[in-house]
Amino acid sequence: ERRMEALRKAALFAARAKAPAVITHLGFIPEEPINPLFHETVIAVRELAVFMEKLGIQFWFETGQETAVTMLRLIQAVGTQNLGINLDPANLILYGKSNPIDALDVFGTHVRNIHAKDGLYPTDPMKLGREVKVGTGRVRFPEFVRRLKEVGFTGEYIIEREISGDQQQQDIRETVGYLEKLIEEVG
Repeated sequence: ERRMEALRKAALFAARAKAPAVITHLGFIPEEPINPLFHETVIAVRELAVFMEKLGIQFWFETGQETAVTMLRLIQAVGTQNLGINLDPANLILYGKSNPIDALDVFGTHVRNIHAKDGLYPTDPMKLGREVKVGTGRVRFPEFVRRLKEVGFTGEYIIEREISGDQQQQDIRETVGYLEKLIEEVG
């Protein structure tokens, strides 16, 4: 309930700020639709989605801890028209949940914006994979950007580089140029 209240407050703020959406990690969504916790999650998300819909706010889920099929299942089960996906392709890899290009085959039409981030799959099963500079990990950005265009993506690319200092700044600048080139190539 505390988390739901925080998301309601975020929606009220977003409405006042004329922001289009509230974006969040939902947490660990149960994979099995027969799991009673999945049903409870649907009820909670629907309540929030309806609240946000009345405010004219979209409700977008950042990818990461769940498979693409689980994310699509939740969106369909909730059933409101204001749901979408903030696709973080690296998170799918870091958590070992999905190949982001394949995930587009599952939920591509629901993608509203992208976290431009890259990563490597986990090699130690007790830890997440490792985030790396865009273009040096397993996302396969040329194919990813091309596939996004094919599914009709028109949203924003938001660069994330989870390090700090001069290297972060340099990586972000280089990623801007890299993404501009890829986006131009796909038209």
